[in-house]
Amino acid sequence: MNKADVISRVADRTGLSRDKTENAVNAMLSTIGEALSRGEVVRISGFGRFSVRTRPAHTGRNPGTGETIPVNASRTPLFKAGKRLKDAVN
Repeated sequence: MNKADVISRVADRTGLSRDKTENAVNAMLSTIGEALSRGEVVRISGFGRFSVRTRPAHTGRNPGTGETIPVNASRTPLFKAGKRLKDAVN
């Protein structure tokens, strides 16, 4: 399922137009992204928690040549599923 499929299904369930649904989905996704970029944690009860994890700088290895290369520290988004979502999947 891709973003267009999500928009279509939400529009069908809510009775909203596809344009309004697309605006709402885009607003939600951008709000989550902005909060994560500020280092905030986003909790959606029953669904899950979005947060940011910092990966430290380390030395990696080029798999093709075996050469060691420095890898810079980075921040990456992390998602942890909530209980209701886990139960729905299982």
